[in-house]
Amino acid sequence: MSTPTILIIDDDPDFVEVTKVILETKQYNVEAAGNPTEGWEMLQKDIPDVLILDVMMGRGAEGFVMARKLRKDPRYNEMPILMLTSMREQTGFDFPGERIHAKFLPVDDYIEKGGEPKILLEKIEQQLAKKGGK
Repeated sequence: MSTPTILIIDDDPDFVEVTKVILETKQYNVEAAGNPTEGWEMLQKDIPDVLILDVMMGRGAEGFVMARKLRKDPRYNEMPILMLTSMREQTGFDFPGERIHAKFLPVDDYIEKGGEPKILLEKIEQQLAKKGGK
């Protein structure tokens, strides 16, 4: 079985570096893009086993736009998307009700930015298991 590849698309280089180190402790191949354009280019070449996508990049919620674009493209139907949010950290509020909505925000799960590494790893493993990659 090959080593799973995780792609992080986030414009915060410090967060990317810390997350990369955490994921590499589990022997994942980790790649990173600093913005949606670079991420899209990487996705054209190779589809990762899991995508970690930041909501807020560039001029606003570019992660929302990218998640929707990916789900409209059949090549990425099977690729799990974990959406990074710092909603609680920045506002003190969380998303109300059901967080995953196929039309509004078609992602597989959420990760709170700056949360516990253990939770990040558990969510990655859950997505890989669903996909059949672990």
